[in-house]
Order: sequence, then structure tokens, then C-alpha cells
Amino acid sequence: IIFYGYETRPIARACAYTTTPFIPGLSGREDRCLAFLKEAGIELKHEERWRALRDLTEEEKRTLVSALSNHMVYEGCDAEAVHDLVGTIYTLKGEEAWTPVRDGREFASLLNACARMGRPSLGLSICMGDRDEAMKEAAETLDEYRRKIGKYLDWVREGDRIGELENIYTLVAHDDIDERIIGVVSSILLSTGILKSNKPIVASALADEGLIKISARATDAMAKGGLDLGDIMMRAAEPFEGRGGGHDIAAGAFLPEEKGEEFLVMVDRLVGEQLGD
Repeated sequence: IIFYGYETRPIARACAYTTTPFIPGLSGREDRCLAFLKEAGIELKHEERWRALRDLTEEEKRTLVSALSNHMVYEGCDAEAVHDLVGTIYTLKGEEAWTPVRDGREFASLLNACARMGRPSLGLSICMGDRDEAMKEAAETLDEYRRKIGKYLDWVREGDRIGELENIYTLVAHDDIDERIIGVVSSILLSTGILKSNKPIVASALADEGLIKISARATDAMAKGGLDLGDIMMRAAEPFEGRGGGHDIAAGAFLPEEKGEEFLVMVDRLVGEQLGD
């Protein structure tokens, strides 16, 4: 089970902080995770200490994966998202046990959160060996980052925010989603089955100086079918005094806010052309 916090966090918290895959109704909601785990029959404490995923027996892990899989299928997640519940865990044996830098995935998530939350120097301090104050601040930053993602995804799901053109899904977030995190939200929406994976998603959020940040995401299958979002972002942004680029399945752009609707129409047309529609 590759939840964030495999080494260090109580199981319910590890479940709540997991956004890849995003688990509808559980990601970002520790209270719901506690109730879910109790119902699944998972022992949460050993004596007075909260158990982490590393403490589970193989039988308990199978029970947990089965319960989570059933929950995700019921919530409409696709098979690929369910498959992402399990994977390879990398342990950095030179790091102290029960710390967030012992697990490779936790370490990477910690650094990513520092950057996404505008605190890159904090991540750099940890990479240079600070395991005291910087580590504490980084953990708090990661907690805030995870809560934000959960809040944003709830906002999308509960408010019917997704639009749809002929060839793309759209999400116009204005200032309801932090522009530094709009790309993460887009990836989760497309990769977890919240959206059907038959179209790319193009999302926007307010940036500085009257601009909007565009974040576009697609799947590998779309790229194999001829889609190149990096090319589309570059071509679509230029006529609207913007700039764009990126990779075939993950790309973005910046452009004036008032040009956003026209930009989406052009992107929709270009996606249709590339995919042969």
C-alpha cells in the first residue's frame, strides 16, 4: 500500500493525506477515514500507540486494500486508479526510522509541498541535512498542502464545476483554487476516474497581474493517439498575448484573464484536429 505516511503516520491520517490515487470521500477527511477503517475491522492502536501502515500484517493489508477497492469502485473510480493503491516502496535506510525522510515517496512529497506552497528554501534546507526546525516546518507545510488539495477537490466535486466542450473538459476556478496547485488538481481529476479519461482537461486559475494560469492534462493513451498538449498550449496562447508549452500529456500557459474563454475554444479545436475528430 503506497499511501503517504507509510513509515510515520497513523493509518487514518495516511489514508486522508493520500491524493494519488484520490479516494472520494476519504482523501482530505481524517474523520471519515477513522470511521471507514473501524468498519473494515482494522486495529488502529497497539496499546497506547497509533499504528502506521508499516505495522500491519499481510492479512490486514489485504483486508484494507479490498475495502478501499470496493469503496473506490462504488464511488465511480476507474480500474487504473484502484490499481494505484499498491506499488513499490523505497526505504532510505540511512535515514532515521519513523521519520518522513526514510520513505522515498514521503521525502519527495515533502519537497514537492515546500515548492508548491512557496517555500523552496525550506526544502533545500532539508536536502542539505537539516533534520530539526526545518523538518518540523516542512511537515506543517505538507499538512497544509494536503488539506488544500482535499478542499479544492471537494469544491470541484460538490459544486458541479466541470464544463465540457466537444473535445476537452474545462475547469474555470478563478481564485477558488491556488494557481500553484491547479495542475495537481487537474492531474488528480483525470487520473483517478473522477472524470472519464476520454478527453483532456484544461483548467484555469487566477495568477498575478491580471493573468490566468492554464493547466492542461491528458493520458498516455491520448498521447499515443497523436495528442501533444505542449504544442497546443504554445499555439493557442500566442494569438491571445500569452505564452505556453510543456509536454504531450502535461502542459500549461499564461494569458490575460479576459482571453480565457476564447482560448478554451481554440484549444478544443486544436485537440480535435490532433485526435482526428
